[in-house]
Amino acid sequence: MMRSLYAGVSGLKNHQIRMDVVSNNISNVNTTGFKSERVNFQDMISQLMAGAAEPRDNVGGVNPKQVGLGSMVASIDKLMHQGALQTTGKNTDIAVGGEGFFILKDGNKQFFTRAGAFDVDKNGLLVNPANGMKVQGWNAQADANGNRFVNPAGDIDDIIIPLYSKEAAKETSFVRFQSNLNSAVPAVPTAATDSERYKMITDPDPSRRRGHITSIVVYDDQGQQQTLKMYMWKSDDNRWTASVAVTGADALSVDVPGAQGQNTAVPGNTRITLGFSPDGRITSVNDGTDTSNQGNLNAILSFRSAGNPAVRNIELRLGEAGTVGGVTQFSSSFTTKAVEQDGYTMGYMEGFSIDPSGTITGVYSNGVSQPLGQIALANFTNPEGLTKAGDTNYVVSNNSGDALIGAAGVAGLGTLNAGFLEMSNVDLADQFTDMIVTQRGFQANSKSITTSDQMIQELLGLKR
Repeated sequence: MMRSLYAGVSGLKNHQIRMDVVSNNISNVNTTGFKSERVNFQDMISQLMAGAAEPRDNVGGVNPKQVGLGSMVASIDKLMHQGALQTTGKNTDIAVGGEGFFILKDGNKQFFTRAGAFDVDKNGLLVNPANGMKVQGWNAQADANGNRFVNPAGDIDDIIIPLYSKEAAKETSFVRFQSNLNSAVPAVPTAATDSERYKMITDPDPSRRRGHITSIVVYDDQGQQQTLKMYMWKSDDNRWTASVAVTGADALSVDVPGAQGQNTAVPGNTRITLGFSPDGRITSVNDGTDTSNQGNLNAILSFRSAGNPAVRNIELRLGEAGTVGGVTQFSSSFTTKAVEQDGYTMGYMEGFSIDPSGTITGVYSNGVSQPLGQIALANFTNPEGLTKAGDTNYVVSNNSGDALIGAAGVAGLGTLNAGFLEMSNVDLADQFTDMIVTQRGFQANSKSITTSDQMIQELLGLKR
């Protein structure tokens, strides 16, 4: 039989494989996270008819004479470039922008995918609802003070989103003050009574007002609300006195932490004095016994609530010495207020959001937002070497390298886009062009077979 006959057959088979790949690409043109493939050919072994000869004195060199025996598939490459992002508006639909794969788990088996059409099952697990595989990442932990954080350096686990779960009440541990005391107002006379002083700092006419009252709601460990008020009046040049009160509290006192070994608390003391530099920066805080004039200037408020014998402590954060970030004294309107406290009542989780780093933040009915976890991503030294495992998933192969797991946006991993899905990266124009080229290649190989058959027929006809 003629070599050309078998060469043509190899060409038919290879172009059939190429057509299979093109057809698979086209059939997945709307498959979320699908990565297209391409087929590369290479020639098969060649039969040596005459070897090469080196040049001699009287003649030049002779090249080898070889006849090729057809073609074969060299590789079927995965094209891992980014697909376009399609908006869906669903917060559990997530697309990777850049490098990286989501990590899914089925029992002890790990799978990797770019398809991020996820949902929350009845147990609160973030899963791929098409096959139930669990999305992997890091769940939030609580520190000694009950504050939640995510540790992306730890081992990955099934991500849990506890919708409609309770968030326990948290006791207020600090109140932060900010803004300005008007340096232009006159000082309140030392001999003024409490009622006279109150009238001076609450005068409805701003031009006669000599002080300010700021208030903020604080919480105990049961979520009960109390109002913390601070009455502030000018007592001297660059000096202001502040008196603290809490509704429904007794045994109230304020203490300024002094130098190490010299701190002296005065039970029943409710006043502190704030000192300022001539340019309006806070410089010190004093409780009548101890003075703090370096670093963060704080006072500790201690009190008991009605029906609760336990002593509660709240740190009053007034600012950093020599800066304008906390309480200041400029010739401007009173704007001093308590801007932040960390307590809250019990609440129910009503929703969640996912940011570009993959951090999942729960939103509660009490207005609190807490981190719930973080979605992990994986990348590979050679992602094209991954093995397809169905369901638009991949598994590690001998040539992909081990999974390099980390948080989105770190170490070359892409960012996450909630409310989007990555579309297939199949380009129909390329596929249709490739289909035409493949068809013509198949047609040409079939022609070489029929022509070889005709030559054999002619050869057989010589006997007649």
